[in-house]
Amino acid sequence: MKKKPNVKVACVQAAPVYFDLEKTVEKGIRLIAEAARNGARYVGFPEVWIPGYPLFAWLNAPIVSLLHMPAYRDNALVVGGEHDLALRRAAREHGIYVCMGYAELSGGSLYMGQMLISPEGEPLIVRRKVKPTLAERCVFGEGDGTHLKVVDTEIGRLGALNCWEHLQPLLKYAMYAQNEQIHTASWPALALYKEQSYALGKEATWAVSQTYALEGQCYVLASTMNATPEVVEMLCDTAEKRAYLAPGGGASMIFGPDGAPLCEPIPHDQEGILYAEVSFDAIGIAKTTADPAGHYARPDVARLLLNTAPARRVVFMDCGGSPDSDGGGADECEACESCGALPEPPAASE
Repeated sequence: MKKKPNVKVACVQAAPVYFDLEKTVEKGIRLIAEAARNGARYVGFPEVWIPGYPLFAWLNAPIVSLLHMPAYRDNALVVGGEHDLALRRAAREHGIYVCMGYAELSGGSLYMGQMLISPEGEPLIVRRKVKPTLAERCVFGEGDGTHLKVVDTEIGRLGALNCWEHLQPLLKYAMYAQNEQIHTASWPALALYKEQSYALGKEATWAVSQTYALEGQCYVLASTMNATPEVVEMLCDTAEKRAYLAPGGGASMIFGPDGAPLCEPIPHDQEGILYAEVSFDAIGIAKTTADPAGHYARPDVARLLLNTAPARRVVFMDCGGSPDSDGGGADECEACESCGALPEPPAASE
């Protein structure tokens, strides 16, 4: 097997233009270009960076949060839409792998999406967060087992998860079992409940991301966003809310397969891009020490049962003929939005 050369990777810490799809995509394209200019072959972005994490869901009763939803939905990304295609064109123009986080509008629902785009502008992974966390469930729907995926590329085996998916041991193990080598851990701004919840802060988030690197023997790009003073002012109309949300919250870092931090952090209230070099020798050494889905496993004691079938809400029996007809039917039809599965995105050139 030909040995892969070392590659430079990048991890974004930046605020979106909150709740503005057009301007956030434009900013994302600038960051993609910057990472590529600095020699990165891969760049990871925060959770639902487009059009920004819905901080309002954690500050209000659900009925009050609904008042923010029309603007938020209007600025969500549609897979295969013009803004998605613009991001793919940017990846192709700059010859870089991009893992972008976004709020996805599909039909009448929103999902917490991540897309891994190739340097040719092709979507390699189009996934949704399997289980939104706490207040997020008032905003977003769920993904399924098809969204736990690792892809083999010229720069290594790539995968991604969102936020507290990294606290779900079985989801992590599903990724480890696919021999992931470079992982994007997408996080929101760690700006909520700083005085009330250690679990939502930098230390806990770093510990979780670092553990993923150590357990999976892979590189982890832990990408976070910033809460701007403007969005805090917009969302916090009472002293109580201002006690729950503060500007800043950036805590991005890149961890190696032994768990070591590989770069200097950026101050929590500043923006920038972190860089590190991926060594496949280091991954090999870590895997030799402990591979939890390989030689370090005990399948006679414990195994994971993973359902990778699409969770289709409806199967339309007439979408391709009856199930027993020669023309195909529900058992043979392609996944479509009618059946609740992700559609096949169009090529970036469209």
